[in-house]
Amino acid sequence: MIEVSNVGFKVRNRALLKDISFNVQSGQFWAVVGANGAGKSTLIKILSAELSPTSGSVFLDGEDLKKHKLKDLAKKRAVLSQQNVISLSFTVQEIVLMGRYPFYDAEPTQKDLEIVDVCLKKVGISALKNQSYPTLSGGEQQRVQLARALAQIWEMKNGLLLLDEPTTGMDLLHQFETFHLAKQLTAKGFSIVAVVHDLNQALQYADQVLMLKNGQSYAMGIPEEVLNERIIKDVFGLPVKIVQSEDLSYPVIVPDVPMVSMDY
Repeated sequence: MIEVSNVGFKVRNRALLKDISFNVQSGQFWAVVGANGAGKSTLIKILSAELSPTSGSVFLDGEDLKKHKLKDLAKKRAVLSQQNVISLSFTVQEIVLMGRYPFYDAEPTQKDLEIVDVCLKKVGISALKNQSYPTLSGGEQQRVQLARALAQIWEMKNGLLLLDEPTTGMDLLHQFETFHLAKQLTAKGFSIVAVVHDLNQALQYADQVLMLKNGQSYAMGIPEEVLNERIIKDVFGLPVKIVQSEDLSYPVIVPDVPMVSMDY
């Protein structure tokens, strides 16, 4: 699906990414984790072709990303960025329909409109279809943008979703629903690379985890191997415990530090 080979990225001689390599197969969910400033968002921008690597290469379906025409690329991969500021009074339906732009010329077809409705339903915002986008809460706007990304690659058998902090602004229920949807999509052959801040979500949902530190790949592999107590402390500077409960089918990461009282 997508292969990253020795990718580096520099800005004014400052290396934001150094020698990153990994291979995402169809049907896999990769979580990219790391401390603030580790290079996670930069990596997503390179995978989406928003930025070009200063060294190394990215291949999509065996072809260098640089050789893909933008319209063809838009039919294969969709991107959900951290921030999607839209101040004009587009309706929710109109925003999601933007994901179908690569597939029609002057006017959307009935099929395009039906795909929009399906994607609105998938993210649980069908009732907001005719509402003005700027009037929505931050979490609602994020779900609209997720629906737009889904609509863009909905017809692809093995589409690629690139998600930069996909649950930003969402409440607990909708965070759960978003990751549950991600697993449903990978089961159908979609591939997902997502920047994830909540390590417990990465541990629970990801098939593979890429841990970045200072722009480099610090650890990579299945969640249980990468998200261990030693690596988390090395990368985040926070002692943790990995707790396995009889009531849960997966372990939980908890801080292993005493609560500090503060006098004001």
